[in-house]
Amino acid sequence: MMDHIKEKMNLSDYDNVLIADEQGSVIFYDLADLNVLKELGQRPEEFMGKHITTSFKDLSEKNSTILQVLKTGEAICNAEQELITKTGNTFVTRNSTYPIIENGKVIGAVEFSKHFFAKENIQSLDKYAGNKVYRKNNTIYTIDNIITGNPWMERVKEQIRKVARTNSTVLIYGKTGTGKEIAAQAIHNLSERYEKPFTSLNCGAIPASLLESTLFGTTKGSFTGSEDMPGLFEQAEGGTLFLDEINSLDFDLQVKLLKAIEEKTIRRLGGKKNIALNIRVISATNEDPDILLRENRLREDLFYRLGVVQFDLLPLPQRKEDIELLTEYYINFYNEHMNILIERADEEVMALFQRYDWPGNIRELKNAIETAYNHAESNVITMEDIPERIRRYSEKMPGTLAQKAVQPLKEAVEQFEKEMIMAELERSGGVIAKTARKLGLSKQSLKYKMDKYMLR
Repeated sequence: MMDHIKEKMNLSDYDNVLIADEQGSVIFYDLADLNVLKELGQRPEEFMGKHITTSFKDLSEKNSTILQVLKTGEAICNAEQELITKTGNTFVTRNSTYPIIENGKVIGAVEFSKHFFAKENIQSLDKYAGNKVYRKNNTIYTIDNIITGNPWMERVKEQIRKVARTNSTVLIYGKTGTGKEIAAQAIHNLSERYEKPFTSLNCGAIPASLLESTLFGTTKGSFTGSEDMPGLFEQAEGGTLFLDEINSLDFDLQVKLLKAIEEKTIRRLGGKKNIALNIRVISATNEDPDILLRENRLREDLFYRLGVVQFDLLPLPQRKEDIELLTEYYINFYNEHMNILIERADEEVMALFQRYDWPGNIRELKNAIETAYNHAESNVITMEDIPERIRRYSEKMPGTLAQKAVQPLKEAVEQFEKEMIMAELERSGGVIAKTARKLGLSKQSLKYKMDKYMLR
């Protein structure tokens, strides 16, 4: 039989092998990725021994390649099927199915298959970030994970696409929770270095005494108990080194970092030879670089070397139009990952989300949605489901949700936008260019909104 198979297919084209007995029950299944079974809504022990049609909503004796081969005894090669899983996800499978014949009787069938998940499916985005290329380069995010409708952030995404084509250093400034690592991984995965490692270090999470050896590596005998150990610079060879919270580095280490980036070489602690580097360095800070420079906490020469290109990520309160988009995105995300179906957040919750100040930014919003999934008793997120600290915020606000009827969402958003523009105009002394820059708008967009709200 194997000679017959080799004539019609290349086994390397397929990921999975399934064998069914003459009744169509699964007696063997070997697959490249257990996530495939998860997509089917099955655990391995639930899949084995079950009839092949029980795993899908739309599979029957008429369209099952396994059952057709069992019935006719004829092989079916390179057939494509669109299937709907028990969890409601749609995907396409390409199969080659062959009968197992003993003494002239069909006693089973063997099927070789490969699965293709539609890009429209939110779970396929997770698979895209976790496929063989991206899984192996230590990343989970792409440019598609930057969810925004804000003009400033849209420009940042366009800048990311452009700078990804170069090898220039990039400095990302953004408050905690604004998505600095997502932006860094997006640059790496759009670059020519995407197949090489993305190596990440939060400089603020490592004791100062260990940072130098962590970055540059050690040589055996350089200090008590030391071994030959490559540092993160070497581990990132060919790829990208992402240094988060760069502002936490002490001045002495900043000098060594500057030297490594400028000369494209490093030397391990206790080492006697230079090691050439071929990496890209992306750094990030959660404090304003101008303040760091003014307070002498970041060397000016290092700043210029790290920030050949600088991106500023807006905090969530300055991109209110993204709250609804992000809420929908994370509802879809948790629908796929928590086996709970939520359709939406109710209007009262969304109005509060628009007014809340989000000190934790996008990360806090994501966590708020996850909290709601752990409390929700229906398919709509209500005020009772969200974190208590956010509910308390509405109670402290005069004339807001706790004291008056909820406005329609569109009116609430427009009212907040008007108040925000008025406040920033006052802080900027009425200078439109400065106000637009602070709000992440173009001057033309700001003028349009000022006319809309009769602010000039």
